[in-house]
Amino acid sequence: MIAVRRIAAAATLAALTAVAAPMAAPSALAATPGADDASFLKAIHQGNLEEIESGTNAGRDAKAACTKKVGAILVRDHTKLDIGVKELAARLGVTLPTAPSPAQQKAIAAVQAKAGTSGYDAAWLKNEDMGHVETLKLIDQEVSTGRNSQVRAAAQAARPVVARHLELIRACERKIS
Repeated sequence: MIAVRRIAAAATLAALTAVAAPMAAPSALAATPGADDASFLKAIHQGNLEEIESGTNAGRDAKAACTKKVGAILVRDHTKLDIGVKELAARLGVTLPTAPSPAQQKAIAAVQAKAGTSGYDAAWLKNEDMGHVETLKLIDQEVSTGRNSQVRAAAQAARPVVARHLELIRACERKIS
């Protein structure tokens, strides 16, 4: 569930990179996403939606300044990324979900259950850490095995953003430990 959230974030970033996609060599394979490519776009979009909601929650409910700051960065970056994901999905005829997955919604609720307690920040950061690790795995898989060149390029472009988020999350985890 966290992985899907992270994938969504990566997909958003990848979508922003999709503006460079017209430079890809035209071919039936490049124009038509495979089932895995479409699943990747859907998962990344859901991940972006989850990251935007979770980041907004952190801005409101976190106690530590670094948690609030990371939350704001996630909202900013995943909002931008999702614009690209939506544009790429539309070009490729992929219908995107309208909400985070049930598993993502459950994870959000579990963290939110700790809002107002001293354990909120640590729970939020742990959830974000696990999600970003899983998202990086999904991005790497798409980059190495994806069939559609535009989706692969978007995943590759999203990777540094997701990796940077993980660095920020871990730095904040160390700070509040």
